[in-house]
Amino acid sequence: MADATAALEARSKVQAFLEAARAGDLDSLKNLVAALDEEGTGAAAVAAAVRDANKRTALHFAAREGRTDVCQFLIDQLGLPVDPKDDDGETPLIHAARQGHLHTAKYLLDHGADPSVASSLGATALHHAAGIGNTELIKLLLSKGVDIESESDAGTPLVWAAGHGQLDAVKLLLQHNAKPNTENADGVTALLSAVAAGSLPCLEVLIEAGANPNIKAGGATPLHIAADSRNIEVINCLLKAGGDPNTCDDDGLKPIQVAAWSNNREVVELLLPLTSPIPGVSNWNVDGIIEYMAKESEEKSQLKEATSKRSGRPQPVEVSSEAKKRSLEAKSRGDDAFRRKDYLVAVDAYTQATELDPNDATVLSNRSLCWLRAGQAERALEDAKACRALRPDWAKACYREGAAHRLLQRFEEAANAFYEGVQLEPENKELVSAFREAIEAGRKFHGVDTPNPAQ
Repeated sequence: MADATAALEARSKVQAFLEAARAGDLDSLKNLVAALDEEGTGAAAVAAAVRDANKRTALHFAAREGRTDVCQFLIDQLGLPVDPKDDDGETPLIHAARQGHLHTAKYLLDHGADPSVASSLGATALHHAAGIGNTELIKLLLSKGVDIESESDAGTPLVWAAGHGQLDAVKLLLQHNAKPNTENADGVTALLSAVAAGSLPCLEVLIEAGANPNIKAGGATPLHIAADSRNIEVINCLLKAGGDPNTCDDDGLKPIQVAAWSNNREVVELLLPLTSPIPGVSNWNVDGIIEYMAKESEEKSQLKEATSKRSGRPQPVEVSSEAKKRSLEAKSRGDDAFRRKDYLVAVDAYTQATELDPNDATVLSNRSLCWLRAGQAERALEDAKACRALRPDWAKACYREGAAHRLLQRFEEAANAFYEGVQLEPENKELVSAFREAIEAGRKFHGVDTPNPAQ
């Protein structure tokens, strides 16, 4: 009992220390350093060792809140390292940049912070500064020699700026020779991001800089995306820049068909004289195309329903363009909250997103991960299973289910889920390792050999 009490007291001191750093309470911080150093190892060693469950130090918390004076105390007086990484590979500088704390970022840089350090998702401080449109912070980071073309999972800083409609940031990055046609791993460019964000000003600047209006990512061109979102100004801009209205997406549809599918009459009227007649459309006029696509939609819905009944998979729900847009906005809020480690806030945002668009398996995957980080394994498992139902051939969905089972100490089920993911992506080292670790954990947990799903 005494040991438990001591452990509780120590944890309470750690939490108080991190909270004091976050709140900027220097007096409490100094007192707590002394209280934590019970073994006399030195205040610096103690402060450096104090981390939360996500491996964030007091410096992370201070930087995120823009507490420059606390950062100064921790670095100048206690000698803490300036670039510790948390569980997501993020440094205090990245935390400061995400919140736009220019003065704090400058202090960290002046004291040796490396602006080129990227998180586990590849995002640097420059990505975050571009995403929030903080031009002064962008200038500061560029002056330190950071790579303007550094790639994150979502693209370069220019892609981030364009995707958030940050016109001044887009201009500044282009002035510093950011390449307008750099693609991320999914083929997304800054122009595509600007179109998806509905940012006409960013689009115009990017086209002037030489961005390709006919880039294709996810099977669609910028015109397809704009046609689906009813954005007439963006469509006109793309057409003026040479966007091809006769390019088909991966489903064989031209932009006019995408617009007709959603009954976007104004867009159909705009694209009709620029689009070559489509075989099968007997009446090549606005009403004829809309009627043709309505019939196509009905036939596909019937086919999907029949396939769904045979396979047991959930039937896709019809979602309007406006609902999709609002869902993406909610998902973006969830992503931001996740990066801040505000997992329950992220869950709320992802819940809004999935209510607006129940067909998006990615949102369920993200919410499952948030539940895992919050220690809610059963809820994480529920979302993972729903995600797999929507996308049974997605290895990440298998990984999410396995991770939830693992947290619940259901190691055989975890191994099965991981193994199914390995079958889908044999080269995925993370899945292979997770599968092996689940097998080994099951053996240790049960004290006997756990059956191997691969056999």
